[in-house]
Amino acid sequence: QVQLVESGGGLVQAGGSLRLSCVASGTIFRIGTMAWYRQAPGQQREWVASQTKDGSTQYGDYVKGRFIISRAKAKNTVTVYLQMNVLEPEDTAVYYCKATTIQFGSEYDWWGQGTQVTVSS
Repeated sequence: QVQLVESGGGLVQAGGSLRLSCVASGTIFRIGTMAWYRQAPGQQREWVASQTKDGSTQYGDYVKGRFIISRAKAKNTVTVYLQMNVLEPEDTAVYYCKATTIQFGSEYDWWGQGTQVTVSS
């Protein structure tokens, strides 16, 4: 199993920056891709960015050039970060971290509890 704990959300003015963190613990050696999603009120959860185990990154068009995903491994944890710059009110949402593990040829997705990001205009 994998446990994910996000932090770093908050209230920021438009044009500002925030850095989200997500600490993964448990069977971290099985973790492949880690990703960030977000869900605004009344909307479906949408993918924001992801990073594979070998470091390749991908971004949604709406955050490309503004957000940066990265990860760091420690002895018993893996942390994925989301550096968010030039924030816009449209970025307001609950941000969720997801880790995908592979076991016996099957993928499993693990989710964090979410952290609120509010961008004021």
